[in-house]
Amino acid sequence: MIYVNMDTLKIPFTKHIGITRSEEEESLELPFREQIKNHLGTVHAGAQFTLAACSSGEYLQKLLPELIGKVVPVIRHAEVKFQKPARCQIQAFPSVAPDAIETFKSQLNNKGRALISIQVDVKDIEGAVTTTATYQWFIQLIE
Repeated sequence: MIYVNMDTLKIPFTKHIGITRSEEEESLELPFREQIKNHLGTVHAGAQFTLAACSSGEYLQKLLPELIGKVVPVIRHAEVKFQKPARCQIQAFPSVAPDAIETFKSQLNNKGRALISIQVDVKDIEGAVTTTATYQWFIQLIE
């Protein structure tokens, strides 16, 4: 398995549920449509989880572009809290703690593998937070 600069929007499951890039090109979003509704008529928890997970992976590539083609990243752990039903289009906003990047780079250089956590807020088009999540990525250098 080789980690290449993947286009998140070309991943089959991402395409299947309809994740798109915002007009500002800064975040991923999920238009509200019939295919992603749950039994209550709101955005399905799995769709929100997927949007946040994809956003965290894309953010990781933007954060550490020098590692593209040199590492294999996989999500190791996820913690998700659904806060408010999403009844319209949603958008994901990833971030990382400032000190986490240096800690991650140090571990990767010393051990050839490291963990980094990406936080994601999913918001509806009115700005209300519908989901908060943290995705812990395990990243290993390719030998």
